Amino acid sequence: MQLDKQELLRVLRTQGDNDTAQKVEAQLPDEIDTDRDGDALAGVGLDRTQLMAKLAGGGFGSSLTP
Repeated sequence: MQLDKQELLRVLRTQGDNDTAQKVEAQLPDEIDTDRDGDALAGVGLDRTQLMAKLAGGGFGSSLTP
């Protein structure tokens, strides 16, 4: 799945997860591919299941691309 880093940052900050947002901002590319960047996502504390739950709860909008 492809997603925009700025949208992920918005969702994380809206949910009060500022520590993870800072890590995402520093360590992940502008366009995140959950398959390609799986290790980097795990490195900031997000696995695919957690990421999907956060995005579903954050009203991610139309920026997700399967």
